[in-house]
Amino acid sequence: MEKSKKVKITLGLFYLLVVSSFLYFFLSKFTLEELTSYEFIKNNRDYFFGLKQTNLLLLSIIFISLTIVWVSMAGFGSPVALLAGFIFGKWLGTIILILGLSIGATILYIFGNYFLKEVIKEKFLNRFKNLEIKFKKSEFIFLLAYRFVGGIPFAIANVLPCLFNVKISNFFWSTLIGLIPSAFLLVSIGSGLEKIINQNLEAPKLLEIMYTPDIYIPMIAFAALIIITIITRKIFYKK
Repeated sequence: MEKSKKVKITLGLFYLLVVSSFLYFFLSKFTLEELTSYEFIKNNRDYFFGLKQTNLLLLSIIFISLTIVWVSMAGFGSPVALLAGFIFGKWLGTIILILGLSIGATILYIFGNYFLKEVIKEKFLNRFKNLEIKFKKSEFIFLLAYRFVGGIPFAIANVLPCLFNVKISNFFWSTLIGLIPSAFLLVSIGSGLEKIINQNLEAPKLLEIMYTPDIYIPMIAFAALIIITIITRKIFYKK
């Protein structure tokens, strides 16, 4: 068996072990019914807000650390983006979120560059070889554009630059800046959900939530951002 395949299988088994252990521990503490109940969400909102009032720095460090772990394990950031807005609000939540996402993404890039480079080349080099010229022209600018236009699952997007051996510093800063628009809009939705829960003792109906300006304005803006990225990615990824 080739060395790259052995590494891939080992890492895959390790990943499954970590994820399974996390899910077992988490679900042994809470049932699915509890996690999705309005009362559970509202009560935990009060707990997090109490912690935020007494020790904001500690809560921020814990959240950033958990975001790094989440990105490293799950490979996507939408749930933590909503949670960041729910707990910290849209401004502080965005700062905390992009720090966690950027560090987590950079760790994945470093890991992929050192341990999975051959596997990544085997799977993706032919498909994305046209990007090599763009990255050589101006590595940071095209990394920034690469982050903005998206079109690739977040986990894969974190390791594809391994094909072009980009600098770690360029990867980190382009990720941090490039994620700001989408992160801010998702965090704003999470912040809007917190306001709704704070104002309602009982669970509001879905239409009531959707018609709230704190929800539908960032959702419309996010939809517009998706349309813009769809148009620009055709130019960016063209051969």
